[in-house]
Amino acid sequence: MLRSLSIRDYVIVDTLELDFSDGFTVLTGETGAGKSILIDALSLALGERAEAGVVRPGASKAEVSAEFDVAKTSPLRDWLTQNDFNAAEQTCLLRRVVDAAGKSRGFINGSAATLAQMREAGEMLIDIHGQHAHQSLLKSDVQRNLLDGYAGLQTQAQEVRASHKAWNTLHQTRIAREKNAAAFAAERDGLQYQVKELISLNFSDGAWAELQADHSRLAHAASLIEGAQQSLDELEENDNALVSQVTSLTSKLSQLVEYDPQLKEVIDVLEPAQIQLQEAAYALRHYVQKLDLDPARLKEIEARMDAIHNAARKYRVKPDGLAALLVQSQARLEVLGGDEGDEELGKKESAAHAKFLDAAKKLSVARKKAAKEFSKKITDAMQTLAMEGGSFDAALIDLAEPNAHGAEQIEFRVAAHKGMTAGSLAKVASGGELSRVSLAIQVIASKVAAVPTLIFDEVDAGIGGRVAEIVGQMLQTLGKQFQVLCVTHLPQVAACGDQQWSVAKSSANGTVRSQITTLDKKARVEEIARMLGGVKITETTRKHAAEMLGK
Repeated sequence: MLRSLSIRDYVIVDTLELDFSDGFTVLTGETGAGKSILIDALSLALGERAEAGVVRPGASKAEVSAEFDVAKTSPLRDWLTQNDFNAAEQTCLLRRVVDAAGKSRGFINGSAATLAQMREAGEMLIDIHGQHAHQSLLKSDVQRNLLDGYAGLQTQAQEVRASHKAWNTLHQTRIAREKNAAAFAAERDGLQYQVKELISLNFSDGAWAELQADHSRLAHAASLIEGAQQSLDELEENDNALVSQVTSLTSKLSQLVEYDPQLKEVIDVLEPAQIQLQEAAYALRHYVQKLDLDPARLKEIEARMDAIHNAARKYRVKPDGLAALLVQSQARLEVLGGDEGDEELGKKESAAHAKFLDAAKKLSVARKKAAKEFSKKITDAMQTLAMEGGSFDAALIDLAEPNAHGAEQIEFRVAAHKGMTAGSLAKVASGGELSRVSLAIQVIASKVAAVPTLIFDEVDAGIGGRVAEIVGQMLQTLGKQFQVLCVTHLPQVAACGDQQWSVAKSSANGTVRSQITTLDKKARVEEIARMLGGVKITETTRKHAAEMLGK
């Protein structure tokens, strides 16, 4: 879970260090004080897009660091290891730096990371429910993903997409083949001949460099033998060989060292040189023994190089590109159906289609079961959110033809009150009702979240009174299972927090800054009284605030 957040020169924040606790934490303050800036800064560390405007005026760069505890059983630990990010400690540090030009760099556990990697890691750490979540909730894709996420069906949904893609590729190949039978046949015949010819070369990556090295050695074998033998003679076999001279020199100095110990330093230098010269002589002797003139082998290599050159010219690639060309040609031949005929391709297509339909059917069965449970829980939550008698239904509408997302379309339907006919969420819910239904969905979906930290950014907009108190209690209950942070304007929600932070904006020397303070019990009474009473706070308001906290 989130343990600390460090922010430097971000928008109106100059320096901010925050330590987070377990349970339910509320973040309150005047409008425009910078509450949502905290969430935006955290989102930056999680890989969201950066803009130059986030750098505080006068600063050269903005920097955000978020540190998380990572449980041993967390899938993030395996992900960190697989991506070469240090996972030895049970922590994950996400850091993002944005300069004044808008360019940014990301780091995970001190190593450079792409934004895609930061987002992938962030998805295993935090769910952020934004204040405009109810708007995206009207989209069909979002509704489908919410239901699949609630039911843990993401893997099954991915299998459906993969099997649909596999079938569709074969289907499109067959259609294209039927439309362009003559052209496809000619291309396939040409590829078959090309693949056969390239396979006969038995040419692999690195083979060209090896052939060139062998050819160079054999072509200059006489010079190599002569030069190596001469060097060996100079080192060891001549009367005045270097090894003998150095050995003799070392022996003479060893006799003199008893008269002057300072010569020991010279001997210490000469002895390793003597050993290295002997090693060089041994290596040269071994080299000369192995090296021989082999005209037949040279002729064989030259013939093979000629064949490779001819093939490279024929197919207009460099010699060392022939292996890659073979792989490309085989892949293209596979797309065209390989060596099989139309009948065999049709069988493959039918088998892939059957596999796709089977995967879609299994997904449909699981979705129907999940939709029933999901709908009941949202309906139950609506009863406590001033929508008594209302109902929610995650409807599965069968498609004429299954697609990559399955055999049905997901449509969230709602009847806001008793006696109303359920209709599409996008058409029948008012703004306030949509906000409440959205909150219920987010809370219910979050209860099965795979991440340890949940953040709600003003998702309680459009509600108040008794409903606001219920929402606070819902989030408080959620905080017993997860780490929950909520940005709110509602005193009823704030009073339910296990901890409360206050955000305030100040101005000095023409510079606006945002600061966050952890409130003790007395300060919480004052803050909630402010939220209740506005500009002028009376003792009655304070008593009301204390009473709310007492609950």
